[in-house]
Amino acid sequence: MDPTSPVDLTSLVDLVAGGRVAVLAGAGMSTGSGIPDYRGPNGSLQRHTPMTYQEFTGSAQARRRYWGRSHVGWEHFRRARPNAGHRAVAALEAAGIVTGTITQNVDGLDLAAGSREVVELHGNLDRVVCLHCGERTSRAELAGRLRAANPGFEARVEQLHALNPDGDADLSDEQLAGFRAVPCRRCGEDALKADVVFFGEKVPEDRVARSFALVESARALLVLGSSLKVMSGYRFVLRAAERGTPVAIVNSGPTRGDAKADVRVDAPLQVVLPRLLERLAVPAR
Repeated sequence: MDPTSPVDLTSLVDLVAGGRVAVLAGAGMSTGSGIPDYRGPNGSLQRHTPMTYQEFTGSAQARRRYWGRSHVGWEHFRRARPNAGHRAVAALEAAGIVTGTITQNVDGLDLAAGSREVVELHGNLDRVVCLHCGERTSRAELAGRLRAANPGFEARVEQLHALNPDGDADLSDEQLAGFRAVPCRRCGEDALKADVVFFGEKVPEDRVARSFALVESARALLVLGSSLKVMSGYRFVLRAAERGTPVAIVNSGPTRGDAKADVRVDAPLQVVLPRLLERLAVPAR
């Protein structure tokens, strides 16, 4: 959409202006930062089946394949920067309008933009956890270890569509031939996992509880860039609707929650959110 195209934001402005707004952010929030989504028109689920938790924990070969693909994808993710949408939400929080953000993304861009009250529902690719001893380390530290263990590994992806929202890169078995994973530096076990929630894995209960508390204390729920196809996010829309809390959804294309929405804007976030700031007279960040 042309950034100058007209979009009627009157109902959205009226809803958000009242303050005490909780935000639920999906993959569409980060597409403007060069990170693809799963379910959009060009989403990676059209061609890519994400690794499940059961596959990852059940096979050393699957873990090796995951770390080879993720090692390449990480080089792209670590260079991503917050876009106008992330910065707009941070500005709304700084202005006292947004009370907090529940993000389904694992890229850390909400925090990088300056938002302070953020529940990273599905974790963060910046961290690594050992499933055997529980040690947590930084992804940058692991990347250094993987480079040292694989000095001749030169696989790359040249196009954005070869990357996925979970940090995985589409690489063939031939490209991954010879790649070596590394064990936990503390216990020596082959049990390192990105500190994110895999498909088939349960979201930690404390994050769910914090998210529900944020929704229940809000005057309105603003959904940004999520199709709401996954229950881990959709349940917060259901909770808001049950409580009679107004729901606004801004997303390109239909969502599972449209029938629950009091306000619906079908347009890109990078167009809508900067205009929302202008209408609310909130300084951009």
